[in-house]
Amino acid sequence: MTGPSAGPPLPEPFGRDSAGLAVDGRPLAELAERFGTPLYVTAGARIRASARRVRAAFAPVWPGYQLLYAVKANNNPAVVRILREEGCGADCSSPDEIRIARRAGVPRDRMLYTAAYPSEAELAFAVDSGVAVNLDDPGLLPRLLRLGRPRALSFRLNPGPTAAGREGLRFSGRRSKFGSPLERALEGYRAARRAGIDRFGAHTMPGSNVLAPGHFAFVGRFLGGAARRIEAATSVPIEFVDAGGGFGVPYAPGERPLDVGSVARLLSEGFRSVRPGPPRPTLMNELGRYLVCDSTVLLTRATHVKGTSPTWVGVDAGMHTLLRPALYGAYHEIYPVAPRGGARREVNLVGPVCEDTDVVARARRLPPLREGDLLAIGNAGAYGFSMASQYNTRPRPAEVLVEGGAARLIRRRETIDDLLRNTQRLASATA
Repeated sequence: MTGPSAGPPLPEPFGRDSAGLAVDGRPLAELAERFGTPLYVTAGARIRASARRVRAAFAPVWPGYQLLYAVKANNNPAVVRILREEGCGADCSSPDEIRIARRAGVPRDRMLYTAAYPSEAELAFAVDSGVAVNLDDPGLLPRLLRLGRPRALSFRLNPGPTAAGREGLRFSGRRSKFGSPLERALEGYRAARRAGIDRFGAHTMPGSNVLAPGHFAFVGRFLGGAARRIEAATSVPIEFVDAGGGFGVPYAPGERPLDVGSVARLLSEGFRSVRPGPPRPTLMNELGRYLVCDSTVLLTRATHVKGTSPTWVGVDAGMHTLLRPALYGAYHEIYPVAPRGGARREVNLVGPVCEDTDVVARARRLPPLREGDLLAIGNAGAYGFSMASQYNTRPRPAEVLVEGGAARLIRRRETIDDLLRNTQRLASATA
């Protein structure tokens, strides 16, 4: 996780003035003082801009394009509501994500439920909710049919090995737990048609955080070929194709933003090159990271500087607050909130959890730091709070949304009472 002294700049509406970093005109230092740290701070304007960028890119190349938000990336209802206001549906991976999306106002007919190895109770909830169901394996179909018929049905198709982002995450190929080969899925489509299901789609999700537009040409060709083969072999009409997500965001120095216009063009051209219309199915993407990642910073304070070699700087956010560096070796840029002078030097930024892997950043060149200094960790909006834990008996942080210059608490900081709320009280020793 080494890198030069300056990485990707914070996107608008984040900025820096003489007093330090701010978002939408609100100083981050003021928010940290008001709400405490660690603290997730989200810019609503950035989420809206990202959703509009995607929709504008696809509008001219695929009329009727639908954008779903992958709720798993950040399940705060305020975030889901913003994206619903921007015309997004919801990609849900659990029953409670369906509940959150419904409470945020997402219509049932704009939701797709895709679960990995779901229980019967989870499948029953999805059917009862009236949402479209995307099955990872045709072997799940008999169980689903015992519970009812979904609004629409698709199967998650495994296209084999594909590109991966900097973390190396792959969701397809023989070693992946996700999806089914096309030939296996054909039997599922035939069985579903015999059972009376009459609305069908096809789905794939082959990559994560990919910054190369050419990857999406492959995704388009695969989905086009799959749709053509399904329709020819089973007489099942494919109404929608879901090309998954994988739209990348630059995290580290030297990485360039994804050209979403090229993605839209290559994905649509790839599909039409092997499955020309009409009729043309509805094209969908389910994006999480791309929509919310760079909308958020995680504010954290330095708690101690150990003046050894190497230098260790402790902060109050760690793997319990932002898991990605410990889990994937993920890179997140670190920004001092207040202007700081002095020569930069390499430090290791570490959290308070009693694990050797609780490292936020290794060998990062930062200005001289001292106890109490405020830092902003960038690109924290996707898989930040949603992967946070209470490990080491540390309550999870608060979340604040800033829109139009106004800051609003959208998740309060947990307390010890929250951690103990669902535990059983034991009888006292003297009882």
